[in-house]
Amino acid sequence: MLVDFKNLNDNPLPFKTEFEIKIKIFLEEWFSDNDTVKVQTSGSTGIPKIFDIEKSKMISSAEMTCNFLGLKEGNTALICLPVEYISGKMMIVRSIVRKLKLMIVDPSVKPLRELNGKINFCAMTPLQVENSMDKLFLIKNLIIGGAAVSESLRKAIFNNDLPDSNLIFETYGMSETLSHIALKQVFPEPEDYFTVFNEVKISKDDRGCLAIFAPALNDEVLQTNDLVEIRSGNQFRFLGRIDHVINSGGAKIFPEQLEALVKKRISNEVVFLGMEDDTLGQKLVLVIEGAKSQEIIKKIWEIPFEKKFHKPKEIIFVEKIPRTPNGKISRIELKKIL
Repeated sequence: MLVDFKNLNDNPLPFKTEFEIKIKIFLEEWFSDNDTVKVQTSGSTGIPKIFDIEKSKMISSAEMTCNFLGLKEGNTALICLPVEYISGKMMIVRSIVRKLKLMIVDPSVKPLRELNGKINFCAMTPLQVENSMDKLFLIKNLIIGGAAVSESLRKAIFNNDLPDSNLIFETYGMSETLSHIALKQVFPEPEDYFTVFNEVKISKDDRGCLAIFAPALNDEVLQTNDLVEIRSGNQFRFLGRIDHVINSGGAKIFPEQLEALVKKRISNEVVFLGMEDDTLGQKLVLVIEGAKSQEIIKKIWEIPFEKKFHKPKEIIFVEKIPRTPNGKISRIELKKIL
């Protein structure tokens, strides 16, 4: 189904699928007299919450992204993300604000399987991108969010023989920032640092965690639990979440950095956790998604970890690592099943 927001009132829209009806409901909410809409958080770092967001701030966020990517009236976009969350809602708002033609595709791990023509803009999760390699060349501007882009996914993108005119970015953001406030290019020129939009100011608190001031999006300074390294005032490198930091025998370990290192060697999804231990306080455990493999274990032991205590004390294989409805790994649920 295609919705042309330049000519939205010309024809009745035949919303049929459950996902299309959800979009219809959001559009009714958006074009109502209310100044706000309801948004649900993903629940990847805690209990999911529902809160109200001002439409004017969502419009500001949409303009930031559209301006950065150079999207123009009449360009085509594709939505394949759940509309309950800010990521899906913002795809619709961007289409409204810039008067795009929005292709509606039910969210799935293979959202591009029916796509045959080129489009200007799409947002997907890493898992969706992994399963859409044969169609990535059709997307001129692709943003990837919901989870970090793994090293194995980066390699797959570069081995995909895409034209340099295609642009792929990793996003940084959350529900409270109305989707992303910073982008990091993945292709064709890979970057190590996120660059924030011009309207956004960043700093660190005394813990080393990122603070975001974006008055067009949020009236208050948003204090995150994300440990970062800031460069040049408008760029930062994500080090890991402070609430994910593992304290093993007095040593602080950043699991996200170790996960990125391991994913350079194996293609499986991996998660480092700190499990309770009488001697160390927390024992470093590596959880690997998939069937137990001696070959994978051998590759793990061959990795040149920077510190001796970065080597996992135990490797556990699980059939499936729990994820939230929008695809993020749920460390909380993973700990429960171990």
